[in-house]
Amino acid sequence: MAMRAARITVKVQPRAKVTRVVGRMENAYRLQVAAPPVDGKANEACIAFLGEVAGVAKSRVRIISGRASRVKIVEIEGIGQEEMERRLGPGLRD
Repeated sequence: MAMRAARITVKVQPRAKVTRVVGRMENAYRLQVAAPPVDGKANEACIAFLGEVAGVAKSRVRIISGRASRVKIVEIEGIGQEEMERRLGPGLRD
């Protein structure tokens, strides 16, 4: 049986007041994270937030591209693409 995994592109804005999805720009979700972009803290916050949204452990979320960039491709194991996009959608209306 193949493992389900979603891949999403996020544009991370560090040092926000709260961590949340604030919109979508072309093919990337705009993600504000409260953590600063220092010592990997913004990456950790991104991973933790997306794991929580997906309902999976942080160990099942990994940045596959863009660790040192604001634009990242993130893979989340244990959730399908459509379901992950559906779960990210409600944040767009906040």
